[in-house]
Amino acid sequence: MKRALLKTLLVPGVDRMLSPLLRDHAVIFMMHRVRQPELGIHGHDLEDLRRLLAYLRRHRYALVSLEEVFRRLQKDGERLAGCVAFTLDDGYVDQAELAGPVFAEFDCPATTFVTTGFLDGDLWFWWDRIDYVFRNTKRTSLPIEVGGESLGGWRDERERDRARDRFTEYCKGLRDAAKHAAIAQLSAAAEVALPQRAPEPYAPMSWEQLRRAEQRGMSFGPHTVTHPILSRTDDDQSKSELFDSWARLCAEANCPLPIFCYPNGQWGDFGEREMSTLREIGIRGAVVGAPGYASLAAFGRRPLAPYEVLRFSLPDNVPDLVQVVSGFERLKEIVRGESA
Repeated sequence: MKRALLKTLLVPGVDRMLSPLLRDHAVIFMMHRVRQPELGIHGHDLEDLRRLLAYLRRHRYALVSLEEVFRRLQKDGERLAGCVAFTLDDGYVDQAELAGPVFAEFDCPATTFVTTGFLDGDLWFWWDRIDYVFRNTKRTSLPIEVGGESLGGWRDERERDRARDRFTEYCKGLRDAAKHAAIAQLSAAAEVALPQRAPEPYAPMSWEQLRRAEQRGMSFGPHTVTHPILSRTDDDQSKSELFDSWARLCAEANCPLPIFCYPNGQWGDFGEREMSTLREIGIRGAVVGAPGYASLAAFGRRPLAPYEVLRFSLPDNVPDLVQVVSGFERLKEIVRGESA
């Protein structure tokens, strides 16, 4: 029934009937990896991305940069309806080299938030290290406790992936140092040595690839140095993650974007400490990973509101895309009493 209802949104003119609901709202989409089956990478399929962008262009939505969305949010009276922006998180090579050309093909601005220590080659992401261990261990069980219970074993790939996901979720709740200690314990128990630099499936873009992507129209914002969950860090680490990532990006990018993205990005993953620091160093705003529209009313509600702007995860099909960009999702918010 839901799918049939969404298909009615594709009838010509229906989306425009709902557009007044988004008069003061913009849509920001969030992406991560690009699908690469040959490397075992799940993510967004490039042909699906082309279909979504083609639909938005054909129906005359305003594909604007994230910077433009923030500019309009900061200037009362600017038109927001029909504005759609795209963001990508982390700084993987596929974001610059695979997704970047597709966005350029449709003359669509996109912003990628990069973890600067990752691009420098100083680290690779903690969740990728967990994935690498589970992919490469010869064991079918590990003597590890997760939240006071045994991680247990697995009989097939699906059960192994569930064990990996359970361990990853457990790590999200740990202090940063404890998280890295837990991953070291996992590596030892699994008898899998972790390489110093990221193997190919987990590789970052280089700074040179970043600058080439800038020339194609992609912009870049800071996403910390090491990608910790900021609420799990002490004051000194939180501040250095923000200061140093912005300074490093400014040193390498031609046009660094002063908009930040919180690692993991859920409401418990950052706080007023981080928002105040961002304002102190001249960052104009920040995006989170929680779903919702970027709204003029929310943006002006309090001084730190520009540092908690909502984003939708990018769907993989046109009906679900239209649900968000047409205003139908906004109508559902109003009916549920969630309107700002």
